[in-house]
Amino acid sequence: MHHILCGLAANPALPSELVDRLISLADDDLACRPDLSHAQAVALVERVEGSALRLAYEGRLTADDVDPAARPDAALALLDRGVGVSHPQWARLLAADPAHERREKLAACPGLPPDVVDTLAADPDVRVVAELALWTTVPDVAARLATHPHAEVRRAVAANEATPPAVLVALLTGEGLPAARQCLVCDREEIPFVHDPQCPRPDCDLPAGASCDGSHESAVHGTREAALRNPATPVESVTAFADHPSMLLRWALATREDLPPQTYARLAEDPTSAIRRDIAENPAIDEALIRTMADDRDPEVRRALAHHPRVPLDVLTRLVATAKAAATLLPRIAAASPTEIEELALSPDPAARMLVAHRRDLPPVIRDRLADDPDAKVVKALAPHPGLTEARLRAMVERHGVRVLAKVATNPDATPALLDELARHEPPVQKAFREIARHRAAPASALLTCLTDSQARPVAAGHPALPPPVIVDLLADTDWQVAEAAAANPSLRPAVMWDLAWHRD
Repeated sequence: MHHILCGLAANPALPSELVDRLISLADDDLACRPDLSHAQAVALVERVEGSALRLAYEGRLTADDVDPAARPDAALALLDRGVGVSHPQWARLLAADPAHERREKLAACPGLPPDVVDTLAADPDVRVVAELALWTTVPDVAARLATHPHAEVRRAVAANEATPPAVLVALLTGEGLPAARQCLVCDREEIPFVHDPQCPRPDCDLPAGASCDGSHESAVHGTREAALRNPATPVESVTAFADHPSMLLRWALATREDLPPQTYARLAEDPTSAIRRDIAENPAIDEALIRTMADDRDPEVRRALAHHPRVPLDVLTRLVATAKAAATLLPRIAAASPTEIEELALSPDPAARMLVAHRRDLPPVIRDRLADDPDAKVVKALAPHPGLTEARLRAMVERHGVRVLAKVATNPDATPALLDELARHEPPVQKAFREIARHRAAPASALLTCLTDSQARPVAAGHPALPPPVIVDLLADTDWQVAEAAAANPSLRPAVMWDLAWHRD
C-alpha cells in the first residue's frame, strides 16, 4: 500500500467513513487504529487476511468472528488469549493441523483440554513436544515429559517453573531418570559430531558448538543450564556449580536471588566479567559484597553495580566518577529519602549533584538551586524537570549553551517562544531540532526551522501545529517518511484526506 495511505491509516483525525474506504483498499495498517469498531475489524479481516492475527491478539475479534478451519492462526491467537476453556473443539482441531508450527503454537496455549495435552505430548515432531514441556502449567505433565527419550524435551522441562523440584534436581544431576536416547545433533548427523560455529550450510539451525558422541553432551549441558536458571530448582542442589569448569553453568547461577552469601562472594571473583556483572546487579547481594565489588577492574561491572537498588550512596558517587553510570535516574537515587536528596544536592561533588538532578520530583527549592549549578552536566540532567520557569530555562542556555540546549528543549514547560529561540540558536544543535519537533508546545515558526534538518523533518511533518498548506506540500516530499508523517498529521484538512483516499488506489 502506498506510504500516503499508510500515513492516512494512522491519522487519528481520519473520519470513520474514510476508515471504511481504506478497508475497501485492503490497508493492513488500519489494524493498529485504536478507534476501529468491531464491524470495521471484521470487515478488515475479510479484506486483509494477515490482519486477523493482530486483531485477535488485541481483543478486537471474538470467537464468533473466527472459523478455526478457515483462519487457524487467528484461532490460535484467541486460544493464546485464553478462550481454549470455552472452545475445546478448536484445540482438538488444531492439534491435528499438518503444519508443525501451528501445533507448536497450540502447545504453548493455556487451558488446553487433557486429551489435547496427551495428543501434543505424543506428537511425532519433537519441537511440538518441547514447546508443551516448556509452557505446561501442570506439574504432572512436566514430570511425565522429563522422562521423554529426546533430550530437547528434557531441556524444556528443566526451564519450566511448574516442574516439580525433585524432577528438576534429577534433570540437573541425571540421577533417577532413564538416559535420553536422542538429541538434535544425532537426529541429523552421524556421530561423533561437533557443529562448526562457522557452519557454511544456509539451512542448518544447529546451535554453534552443538555436539554429540552418543551421550548427547551439549543437550545435557543445556538441560543443566536451564535447571540452574530455574528458580524452582532447590538452592541446595545448585550451589556446588559455582566452581564448575563450565562458564555457562556458573553464569546461570548469577541471576538467582536465593543463593547463600558465600556463593555470591565466590561468583563475584569469577574470571568471567559477564558473571561478575550479573552478580553486581543481583538485588540479593549484601552491602559488604557491594563495597568489595566497587573496586572491580572491569568498568561494565562497576556500571552494573551503580544500578543496584541498595548500593550505598558513598559507593555510588565513587562509581559514577569511574564507570560513567549517571546518564539516567539510577534505582538507588529514585528511592532516596528527602534527607539523602538534600545531602546530594548540597554535595561539593558535581557527580553527586548530577545523580539527584535526574529526579523529576525534586522540591522547588532544590530544583531551582540545581538549575543555577555551575556544572553543565548537573544542569543538563536537571533541564527536563517540570516546573522550571521560562526565565530559568533561558538562563541555563545562556550560561551553558549547546551543552544543555537539547535537554532544555525536552522540558514539558518550555514555552512556544523559548522553543522558537532554541530552534534558531547559533550554532545550531541538531539533536535539539528533533526534540523541538516532537514537543507539544512547538510553534509553527520553530517547526518550519526543524524542517530544514533531515533527521527532524519526518518528526516535524507530523506535528499538528504545522500550517495546513505546509502539510499538503510535504505530502509530495521526496522522503517517503516525511510524506507518510504528513499524511498522518491530525491537522491535515478533511477535504485533503478525502482526496487522498479516493485518488490513491
